[in-house]
Amino acid sequence: MRIGVLTGGGDVPGLNAAIRAVARRAFQYGWEVVGIRNGWQGMVEGIYEPLTPKSVSGILHVGGTILGTSRTNPLKDPKMMEKVFANFKAMQLDGLVAIGGDDTLSVAAALAAKGLPAVGVPKTMDNDVAETDYCIGFDTATTTVADALDKLHTTATAHHRVIVVEVMGRDAGWVAVVGGLAGGADFIAVPESPTNMDAICAHLKNRRDAGKNFAIVVVAEGAKITDLPEPEDLGEVDAFGHVRLDKRSLGERVAKEIERRIGFEARTVVLGHLQRGGSPSVFDRVLATRLGVFAVDLIREGRFGYMAALKGNKIVPVELEHAVASNKKVDLELYELAKVFF
Repeated sequence: MRIGVLTGGGDVPGLNAAIRAVARRAFQYGWEVVGIRNGWQGMVEGIYEPLTPKSVSGILHVGGTILGTSRTNPLKDPKMMEKVFANFKAMQLDGLVAIGGDDTLSVAAALAAKGLPAVGVPKTMDNDVAETDYCIGFDTATTTVADALDKLHTTATAHHRVIVVEVMGRDAGWVAVVGGLAGGADFIAVPESPTNMDAICAHLKNRRDAGKNFAIVVVAEGAKITDLPEPEDLGEVDAFGHVRLDKRSLGERVAKEIERRIGFEARTVVLGHLQRGGSPSVFDRVLATRLGVFAVDLIREGRFGYMAALKGNKIVPVELEHAVASNKKVDLELYELAKVFF
């Protein structure tokens, strides 16, 4: 057997651990492994390199991805899809492991439906891939958020300020809720539960009246603030139809509105790509390892069109078409728990 592995979409800590796991399991079976460069772009352009025991040694703890990544979307162009199939044949592959979020996995699902022997591994710091409890990168990202909030509490307290912390989360607020809950946020705004500046400012005013002259407000970049006008132009969309939400500047606009409405001095911190960086947590290292090994076993069993998923404490197979059918939204019971501490 000769299999390929690729990483697509945004990078997260734990990708290299997953690549390593795929390769090591395949080597155990006596298979060859090739690394596809830069996600689906590598499959379209036929860019790959052999992976060896040496090339995957010492990468368990390293952030990013040794294979590179991109947001290339072959589904946009039938000719690109044809190139993927042609290069799969030219590389003499018997199977493909796609490691990525809902965009990357949606391509894998479509290819598998057309007969290409592909399996998936869920990766996204947003944790919004359906049919799995956790995705690679989420635990490390929320740990980064919680650590940042710990640090920001001290300066917010010292200067009697509101600090608005913008975190990632386009369609789902998992990072905001879990990171905010762990870091003691005083208000959290997420895409799943629209709020408004009236509610935010009223809450902050009540805190100040109670003698708490500082606050940490966490906003997911995709949060819906209904009475805050949206920018007219967010620029071009990427290959999967997504705008760059950093251009939305939600955290900055919320902070300015807080100052304007209630006179509470406010500052903004955009954590941005810090949430994607660094060495993976213990949880992400183990999760990536388990998912990578399971994905190779799916190929060995001929179970193509499936994704390795964590449910409870078990790694189980789920159909890719079900995993990409919807985004996994924040459990509103968890959000209500976080609101206890607002």
